[in-house]
Amino acid sequence: MIRGASFTIYRGDPLLLMLGAVLVSIGLIAIASASIEYSDFHFNNPWHHTERHALYLLAGLTAGGLAYMLPLETLQRLSPWMLFFAFALLILVLMPGIGREVNGAQRWLPLGPITVQPSEIAKLALLLYAAGYLVRQEEAVRHHWGGLARLIGILAVVSLLLLLEPDFGATVIIMGMVVGMMFLAGARLLYVLAMLLSVAVVFTGLILSAPYRLQRLTAYQDPWADPFGSGFQLIQSLIAFGQGEWLGVGLGNSVQKLFYLPEAHTDFVFSIWAEETGLIGATALIVLFALLIARILQTGWAAATRCKHFEAHVCFGTALMFAGQVFVNMGASSGLLPTKGLTLPFVSYGGSSLIVSCVLLGIVLRVAQQLRDASEGFDSLQQRASV
Repeated sequence: MIRGASFTIYRGDPLLLMLGAVLVSIGLIAIASASIEYSDFHFNNPWHHTERHALYLLAGLTAGGLAYMLPLETLQRLSPWMLFFAFALLILVLMPGIGREVNGAQRWLPLGPITVQPSEIAKLALLLYAAGYLVRQEEAVRHHWGGLARLIGILAVVSLLLLLEPDFGATVIIMGMVVGMMFLAGARLLYVLAMLLSVAVVFTGLILSAPYRLQRLTAYQDPWADPFGSGFQLIQSLIAFGQGEWLGVGLGNSVQKLFYLPEAHTDFVFSIWAEETGLIGATALIVLFALLIARILQTGWAAATRCKHFEAHVCFGTALMFAGQVFVNMGASSGLLPTKGLTLPFVSYGGSSLIVSCVLLGIVLRVAQQLRDASEGFDSLQQRASV
């Protein structure tokens, strides 16, 4: 909007905007460094993945800008239709001949030169639907088990479709996000603990029933028991961390990205970043994510104190999703958790994940802007009343 000869700029939460800008910038740098040899070998173009990531980033910033401009009331009203669309994509990707299978998992829908990952869209759709549901059924959610039943049923169906792909990591993130949103919405602790216990039992059964999942668990406990098999990825990742030492080997100088560490630009981009920037760079990235998540939680709390419940639930769900993915991705890279195929928000290569992350950040920025506008409006009214 133009006022006189000057342009207005975003004034909602400059810190939140700056943190997002720094993270996407680090992501572009990290992808450029981690993928250059892989791209040169497979596509005869060292900048293949960097160029595609830049296009994904442009699409993500555009989508995030559109999400920022969209009224939150419209998002709340459209959330059931978005969930229906996500269901359709999750079913479509499982159909033979339609979904693309990579490494035994059928998680991608090819759309010409690009692929779409329905699980990422499902995260966004389920988050918005859960936020709206918790507003509509606020009293029932807080005082009755039946108030949670419908949301739990939808969560179960989404989880089942994800497990059929299979996408165990996305299932864990979605379940943790929705259960956390229920708890923050005021659901009784007994109900939440019962759900967590049920989820733990189901996940234990899934791990024990699938040999490859059990193999991943044992490899995580002792990767050196099978250094050229199930423990290979984790060992190479740990070598990357060790080589980084305090200050790193320098951007572009990673050894592990030279085909030692598979998926160096996707699931293990944090390992390459730690190798090239050392403990200082790895810690700085962790601090940036911690500040981003804390700021989103702070925005959600500010919305809740002003009785903006939908906005608060969206912020809490976004913070939980980002925190879960960051913890799992970094934990798997450093050997703290079993290896899982989860991207690092804003940093890992992957168009669907990057676009959804930008959309969520755009929505939170919209919440922050509305809270600031409301606060300034209230202050203006107070000043007029005192005159």
